[in-house]
This record gives sequence, structure tokens and C-alpha cells, in this order.
Amino acid sequence: MKEVAVVSGKGGTGKTTLTASFAALAGRIVVADCDVDAPDLHLLLDPQLISEQEFRGSKLAVIDKARCTECRVCQEACRYGAISSLKVDPVLCEGCGVCSYVCPEDAVSLIERVSGYAYTSKTRFGPMSHAMLKAGEANSGKLVALVRQNARQLAEKENCSMILIDGPPGIGCPVIASLTGVDVAVMITEPTMSGIHDLGRALGVVNHFGAKPLVIINVYDINTKNTENIVDFCGQNNVDVMGKIPFDPTVTEAMVAGKPVVEYLPNCTASVEIRKAWNGVHSVLKAG
Repeated sequence: MKEVAVVSGKGGTGKTTLTASFAALAGRIVVADCDVDAPDLHLLLDPQLISEQEFRGSKLAVIDKARCTECRVCQEACRYGAISSLKVDPVLCEGCGVCSYVCPEDAVSLIERVSGYAYTSKTRFGPMSHAMLKAGEANSGKLVALVRQNARQLAEKENCSMILIDGPPGIGCPVIASLTGVDVAVMITEPTMSGIHDLGRALGVVNHFGAKPLVIINVYDINTKNTENIVDFCGQNNVDVMGKIPFDPTVTEAMVAGKPVVEYLPNCTASVEIRKAWNGVHSVLKAG
């Protein structure tokens, strides 16, 4: 089973747009949306829900009023101001446990709370594993790990030979959880002023985890000089550029229609270049 992660050093580079098109081109695969803080791949793949699973990744302080003597030690110790009038604000509580530690009557305990939900679904391109973290909740790296675990189970059940991962932006914990153990990391960049810097951040994480790095330059024609600089950077770091996608208004039209651009208009300029890029990625996978 091969695993391909689509990542970038920042948000808004076109990861989800390209992942959806790759899913349409790849045949029957398992798709995993690992951007659990702000998932949007479902907007293009229209998944039909199969199962829902609670994710408990954080804790909440609870005060036992029967044991509480109203000494307010817990309230004074809470640096987040989550305890007021001996009531715990679930929004402000970080589940750190200090209140439980300092309580002389053992009246404060920590309980696990639902931080989000993991889903398995079916799409017209194959099974999908995805999730949604509740607003303000943490531990998204753990939820990403759960999404990938569910994706592997789907791949084994459905006899799929590939998992395509739509990774989160940046270089933090969710990205690390998305990249661990993958075979190929497709890094999406754009020719902006910070393009090389963002690409360098992503490349550092990809190299650390031993994945094969590949680069696709999105909307390359908005600044051809910066595109040349990115190509030179890739050459200096022995990274293959799989494709250069031009700016094409059809991509936005496809998004509004809720479809991958290669499905919406297969012969538009962007679709043609995306298909070439995917063929390059697929060739690397077969060679590996």
C-alpha cells in the first residue's frame, strides 16, 4: 500500500484543489482529509457518510459540589480564569489539572470530553476518511492519526493500493502526524514573495521523515521570475518539479460547482497540467 501526502508550508496554496483532482485521476483509492482543524475536501468530493466516531482528545475539570467546601483554592490557582463562582467554564478550561492537584478535598476531577468527530464515507472516487475538530479544541495531531488509521483500515477492507492524504498547512503537529510513514510528499507552492521560504519549511519536515519530496508550482504564471527561483531552489535541493499549474478561472468555477476541475472541464488548461503532474507523481510511485 502506497501513501501520498499533499502538503505545503502555508495555507491557501491549492492543496485541496489538487488533491481532489488527483483523487479523480487516480482511480479507486482511499482519500484522507487530514486538515481536521478546517476540513474542506468534502466540498469537492461530496462524501456519503458511513460511520461517525467520537474523538476524545482533551479533558474538562468537574467540581463535585458534595465534597467542595468552597475554599476557592482551585479558582485562585486557575491561570485561565476558567473557574468562577465554583463553576467551570468549558470554553476557558484547558484541562491542565492544576485545580484537581491543589484541591484539599479532592473535589475536582478531570473527565474526557468530546473534542471532535472522525468519519468514514464513500465518494464516487472511493472510500474517504475525514474528521472535524470542534472549535477551540486542541490535540488535532491525535485526530489526524485516527483519520490515517481509519484510512488504512478502509484500504485493507476495500483492497485499495493507495491512500491519498490532503494534509494540513504549515509544519506543526498535524503535519507531522500526516507525514509519518508516507512514501511520497507532494509539496504545493506558489510564486509569491514567501514562496521559497514556505517551501523550505515544508521540505525540512518532509526530509526529516524520509518521504520522497516532489514539488508542484501552482498559478506559476502570476510571477514567472519567482517561479524560476523556485525551480532553481528545487534543483539545488535535488527535488523534482512534477508540474507547473497556470492560473485558470475554470478552477474557481469548478469549486463553485462542487467538483474537481479535471472532472468539471477535463480539457481546460489547468486540468491538462494537473493530469501531467499526476502522471509524474504516479510514475515516481511505481518506480519506488
